[in-house]
Amino acid sequence: AEGRKGAMLVGYSSSSGSSPSASGDEGGSSAAQEAAAQAEGLTSLPGASITAPRLPVPDSVLNMFRDQEEKETVVDDRSKHGGRVRTFAHERGNWATYIYVPYEAQEDFLDLLQLLLAHAHTHVASLTAAAEFHISLSQSVILRHHWINPFVQSLKEHLSSFHRFVCRTDQVKIYTNETKTRTFVGLEVSFGHSQFLELVSEVDKVMEEFNLAPFYENPSFHLSLAWCVGNLSEKLQGQCLQELQEIVDGFEDSSYLLRIHVAEVRCKSGKKVFSFPLR
Repeated sequence: AEGRKGAMLVGYSSSSGSSPSASGDEGGSSAAQEAAAQAEGLTSLPGASITAPRLPVPDSVLNMFRDQEEKETVVDDRSKHGGRVRTFAHERGNWATYIYVPYEAQEDFLDLLQLLLAHAHTHVASLTAAAEFHISLSQSVILRHHWINPFVQSLKEHLSSFHRFVCRTDQVKIYTNETKTRTFVGLEVSFGHSQFLELVSEVDKVMEEFNLAPFYENPSFHLSLAWCVGNLSEKLQGQCLQELQEIVDGFEDSSYLLRIHVAEVRCKSGKKVFSFPLR
């Protein structure tokens, strides 16, 4: 049963930008080609060696399959998300999904963030503060809408035995995404790494069950603080990185402030958020 489930999911979760129903498109393409041939005014008659004219096919018939494809197309307007480039094309019925540990920022943390941003802006002016904060436990993957509930149920079962724990995120680090289209300033986990690896191990089992990509090998668990478009990591490394770390180390009560109590895991799929409290 798992093999069949995985096969169905893979068939629907391509990020190549193809239509959600490829077999339907193939049939539509054939019908459109036949209609186009008729529109040429010539067709072969059975048992005859000559061709006879046909009445032109209305444009509405010729365009019916094209119209269907256009209804499924969503235009990606980068101005609505800060100029970021999608990792995979948006398709109707496909839901971007990822698993993470949430962090609710307090006032002192936001004060530290402002200090870090003010200094980082002297090196990269386009850095933007993150809108929310979390520690990722998975890559961003694609789920078809009807697979969300079984996916969430499987996550619930795999995470049900985990206990709460404390981690510390106090090491400044510079990251880029896989496609090098975005750069991030983050705070890496320096304590609690092994517990995160155990969580990822269970999350990866769910990903495998649904034929989805596992998390990165040798992951660097971190809170992303700020981001910018493009690969600007070289400008933020070296002296800038050292100075940012000095700001963190010198911030009042930073050792206490950057301790995170991990009490739940969340899964976000599209606009839906599912919570899995730890024991």
